[in-house]
Amino acid sequence: MGSDRQVTRIGVLALQGDVSEHVLALQRAAVAATMEVEVVEVRKPGQIENCQALALPGGESTTIRRQLDNSGLAEELKAAAHSGKPILATCAGLVLVSKEIEGAGRVKPLGLMDIKVGRNAFGPQKESFEADLAVKGLDSPYRAVFIRAPAIVGVGGNVEVLARVGGAVVAARQKNLLALAFHPELTEDSRIHQIFLKMLEA
Repeated sequence: MGSDRQVTRIGVLALQGDVSEHVLALQRAAVAATMEVEVVEVRKPGQIENCQALALPGGESTTIRRQLDNSGLAEELKAAAHSGKPILATCAGLVLVSKEIEGAGRVKPLGLMDIKVGRNAFGPQKESFEADLAVKGLDSPYRAVFIRAPAIVGVGGNVEVLARVGGAVVAARQKNLLALAFHPELTEDSRIHQIFLKMLEA
């Protein structure tokens, strides 16, 4: 009984970064949204196609990009984005999904989202900080955790800005892509992950 019930499978790219924190945050958000969700860690080719959505955690963008290429997951990730699967990209994930990186150096972005990103945009004096954000779609401020955070320094016409810190864009959405400069998995507030889960209904 019940074996034909539809369970939504969400993959968390598990090459580096806050993987277990994202898994727990998604599970909490699913409970709050009364959704039946299975969260899986993605490490090997073939796993992405079995997921209905994906989360790209923070970490070190150069390392993650190299591992994506070496594992063959980079092309699968691009195909998932182009097919319309919701993708949540946080911190280093934001850097990777961008079209352009300021002073790119060794990181080649995936070019999925029409944004330009500045890495470590908040400088050494603010390597880690918290800020109350007015996030589009939320009815009260969201306390966001920033760790050596990037910022979006340019957006294309199809990109919706969701939140700023000062003049810097720190959350944006383009169709099925939700990109954040901060770490929603490091707070008990699951509303950002709930926004992501709602994208599955679209």
